[in-house]
Amino acid sequence: MELITSLALGIGLSACCGFRIFVPMLVTNIAALAGHYHFGNGFEWMGTMTAFYIFASATILEIIGYYIPWFDNLLDSIATPASIIAGTILTTSFLGGDISPTMKWVLGFLVGGGSAGIVQLGTTVTRLTSTATTAGFGNPIIATVENILSVVFSILSVFLPILLGVGAVLLVMYLGKKLVRRL
Repeated sequence: MELITSLALGIGLSACCGFRIFVPMLVTNIAALAGHYHFGNGFEWMGTMTAFYIFASATILEIIGYYIPWFDNLLDSIATPASIIAGTILTTSFLGGDISPTMKWVLGFLVGGGSAGIVQLGTTVTRLTSTATTAGFGNPIIATVENILSVVFSILSVFLPILLGVGAVLLVMYLGKKLVRRL
């Protein structure tokens, strides 16, 4: 059961990395600092005050950056690989010590990186469509919705991992099918 909960937590938070890279990392850090969660071996640094300051600063900069019409598309080009890396790290950090390190990273990449990447690609397509159809004037609305989704779903993932894990799988399947149709 611990593996299922860890994977569900990883999927939920990793999908949130597809909306904003650093919000799920900050929420997870705060949960760890509050004693709600303890990271696996080698990932204890993610639950420190130093990590809090880094994640909080990065979150603020990322959120502000998405409100600058031309800069948001530039951020998306960086955010796609970064979200996959963040999703991989988050999911791997939740997996317990009874799994081999190789299997942790493989699961982290496939489950966490995959869900983060698919959600990020969905947001990239949405933003590019908005830029093309509204000359970028609709992008702040999209950024606001993504910010809200990232914060709310990250918090829910920490407290209701199974529910949000299932929700994230459904979201990834929906976005994946939508992306395949566009290609």
